[in-house]
Amino acid sequence: MLKTLLHLFNKSTIAAPVRNRNMMGFADKQAFLDQRKNAEEKRIEENRPHQVLYFHKVDDPYSYLTASYAGEILKRFNVEFTPVLVGDDVSETVHEPSMYDIHCLSDAKRIGPYYNVHYSKDTYPNNSLVKKANSLLINTNKEQFIHNALELAEVIWGNKSELSGDISTNELSDTEIQKILNEGNKLRDKAGYYFGSAFHYEGENYWGLDRLNHLEDRLTELKLNKENFNDYIISPAFNAPEDFTSEKKLNLHFFPSLNSPYTFVSIDRTREFASKYNLNLITRPVLPMLMREMKIPLYKAKYIISDAAREGRRYSQEIDKIYSPLGQPARRAYSLFPIIDSFGKGFEYIALLMDASFNQGINIGEIDKLKVIVNKLDINWDEVESDLDSDEWKKVLSDNLNDMYSGNCWGVPSYKLTDDDDANPFYVWGQDRIWLLKEEAYKRLS
Repeated sequence: MLKTLLHLFNKSTIAAPVRNRNMMGFADKQAFLDQRKNAEEKRIEENRPHQVLYFHKVDDPYSYLTASYAGEILKRFNVEFTPVLVGDDVSETVHEPSMYDIHCLSDAKRIGPYYNVHYSKDTYPNNSLVKKANSLLINTNKEQFIHNALELAEVIWGNKSELSGDISTNELSDTEIQKILNEGNKLRDKAGYYFGSAFHYEGENYWGLDRLNHLEDRLTELKLNKENFNDYIISPAFNAPEDFTSEKKLNLHFFPSLNSPYTFVSIDRTREFASKYNLNLITRPVLPMLMREMKIPLYKAKYIISDAAREGRRYSQEIDKIYSPLGQPARRAYSLFPIIDSFGKGFEYIALLMDASFNQGINIGEIDKLKVIVNKLDINWDEVESDLDSDEWKKVLSDNLNDMYSGNCWGVPSYKLTDDDDANPFYVWGQDRIWLLKEEAYKRLS
């Protein structure tokens, strides 16, 4: 049954109704709240404590960030905190392996200083160090796990040259280590997740520091927060003001795709950032991953959509009715992009298409629906009709994708910030990094 659903989810045409129902089910706010309610009722019925799982992977660069703050959960909340040592990420969820490791280390190093976590290493640890770190943590009791994990992370990624003498150095065999990692991976898989450096509480996953606030909100709603702790665990040291005016000018290249829920929840903040920093906003759409012959397992699709919906509620850009434009609808909508962009309305065209697909549940492949969208842009349909279903868009999107890949980004939304002559490109991947773009823009403009 699971394989059938997975096959249907990735099909571009026949399975559209099934795919749309699945996507709406994953994003639905009431279903989200019901899941939380049912999970708590089941926990009480089974007489289990409030337990937060933490999936720690020693050779994941983000583990340095999460280990730096994970201990605060136990300090601030009345929960049982259970660290779980995990091994390799699930391979079918890593779509560009050669780029993935580069991206993770680069991204962690960039954001680390804002969280007072400083990386000094430019490469991943060798197998010997990974083996030693796993051995040490396997031999560590639960109470000391985070302390030791952080000290190991400081050796693996930070400035520390060696471990303190009070940590055991009894190395286990490869077989013993792999047995424990496999057990951890099974727990992670059962939780519906696939990477390390993540937290789990009763049916819901929270990746890294980017989602820690959602976990805190949930635990607070359950009245598990201790007295004197009413603020969030993390207060990043941002420097950039909300808006900034300068005689200098920067270009912000925006790489969206029409089937991406994360793109949808980024639209308003992208527009606002470009406006408040007076940036030249250049819209560079790319094909959805599923139209680039990539496969997304159902459990990853569920996390992506539910997480994007969770983020959308946080930023007041909620996903509601969904009609996935995979296949012909996307191709038809993209065919009008070059001509509409030539009128200076490319971003707003994409914004309206996204709203139709992820808020109104409209099939953007229907010509009458596209006519309505074009009219909202104050463009006469007669001016664009000859471009409908033409092929010019294919080269445009291919060039955009090649540029995005050159910046070591393969998912959307991605961004490229440059000087006004397009020099000094600064690429980031994800709506989670709009704040980092703002920090970079502020550095360049001030």
